[in-house]
Amino acid sequence: MTTKKPRAERRGDALSKERIVRAAVETLDEGGEDALTFRVLANRLSTGPGAIYHHVAGKDELLRAATDEVIAHVTTGPVTGGEPGEAIRAIMLGVFDAIHARPWVGAQLSREPWQTAMLQIFESAGGQLAALGVPEHAQFDAASALVNYVLGIAGQSAAGARALPRETDRSAFLETIAARWTTQHDAAKYPFVHQVAAQLAEHDDRKQFLAGIDLILAGISTIR
Repeated sequence: MTTKKPRAERRGDALSKERIVRAAVETLDEGGEDALTFRVLANRLSTGPGAIYHHVAGKDELLRAATDEVIAHVTTGPVTGGEPGEAIRAIMLGVFDAIHARPWVGAQLSREPWQTAMLQIFESAGGQLAALGVPEHAQFDAASALVNYVLGIAGQSAAGARALPRETDRSAFLETIAARWTTQHDAAKYPFVHQVAAQLAEHDDRKQFLAGIDLILAGISTIR
């Protein structure tokens, strides 16, 4: 007598691209890009890979959609603070926090800089520049400076995520780098590097990011 294998439980509700993207974000958060496969998503959503392909063409499209989802969350809706400079600060800090919490977002932003997610950042921050008093002829340059700064952070985040395991102790790793700076490189040739090496291990990435935004905003404020 043969026994039938129990069928995998299927979803009773309709599958949608929005539901697939949310599941992709959860999968990426748990295991990074390597964990995101259509088979894993099918198991998570209790469906078949073919049903997912009906909504999403492939992994690249899914990564773009997942990044759009995360960035839209931090660049749309009301921004605290009525002053446009504070609004820009809040927007950019939200993007930084998203990249810091989700290295796969930084990897995707650095891989395709002019995808929809980056345009969302460009629009959200750039839309505040007129209220900040930046003349129209200079708004593109000002917005580009802000966006390119974020792209640099995204690239660093992506490189760090590729090079270091998640469980790496940040302070210990940076202490090792600082020691390498001072022991392997001549102080006469790299005086500034030797000067700031002691600050490397304990610096706060978030505060340093905001300091950079403030420097850019200070420069923008001088444009007439």
